[in-house]
Amino acid sequence: MFTYEPIDLNDYVRTGEGGTAVSYTHKSRPSLAKLYNPGFEADRSREEFLTARAVYDMGIPTPRPYRLVTDGTRYGAEYELIPGKRSFTRILSEEPQRLEELSREFARRARELHAKQADTALIHPYKEVLRQFYLEKKLVPDSFGRQCLAFLDTLPDTATCLHGDLHIGNIITDGQRTLWIDVGEFGYGVPEWDLSLMWTICNRMNEKRAMELFHVTPETLKAHWDIFLPVYLGTDDPQELEAFTRRLLPFYAIKVPYVYDMANHGALPAEFFQQFSPLLPKV
Repeated sequence: MFTYEPIDLNDYVRTGEGGTAVSYTHKSRPSLAKLYNPGFEADRSREEFLTARAVYDMGIPTPRPYRLVTDGTRYGAEYELIPGKRSFTRILSEEPQRLEELSREFARRARELHAKQADTALIHPYKEVLRQFYLEKKLVPDSFGRQCLAFLDTLPDTATCLHGDLHIGNIITDGQRTLWIDVGEFGYGVPEWDLSLMWTICNRMNEKRAMELFHVTPETLKAHWDIFLPVYLGTDDPQELEAFTRRLLPFYAIKVPYVYDMANHGALPAEFFQQFSPLLPKV
């Protein structure tokens, strides 16, 4: 049984901040504590930690998870620190001329991840996570929820590995090793779950949020997507690229309310569902 061990933040230096958590580097040992923002329940960080352990045990390149931690108010976990690491977004913000190189490498890494079969005894099927969200949370209009559940029923039970939060901020390198990070949403299912989130980030993010989270402009994120997708799919045929992008839209519509609740603990404004509902098959 894993229990939360108290830590003293005087032993750490704050070194990063994302949409849901803050990271702290230990002053004297190579470890990184990630603490969820206030409002996140302890169970959330425990589930992430256990998933990270499972991902590490499957041989996915990711920092080693060490232990559950708390500062008395927030909950999280401590992980192996990779000295000298930079995320692909950090590299891109500092060396924008490497956009093509990084986007192509990210596409290769994403294809490699999606080619791996998950150990289904260790991690969860992603469509079932979303099914439970729509059955239990009741944060969307009933008609929209029925559309989402009907679409989920059409999807195959594939064991493809999914990162769950696929974007170039969640991959790091120290020049020798390249590792996936923030794998708490890792699961298995069709790759469109990963790619629809990445499409959303690259094509639907405003400038303030893009700079806060990724240190680059929305235009750079879109250019990254435009390089990434042909490499990932292995084609530069405009019709095939457009058809695949259209295929992502129902996955986008289903995933956005789930991600919004995760970050904001509540429902999207009602007007958003007028936009999302037409992206799903009618029931």
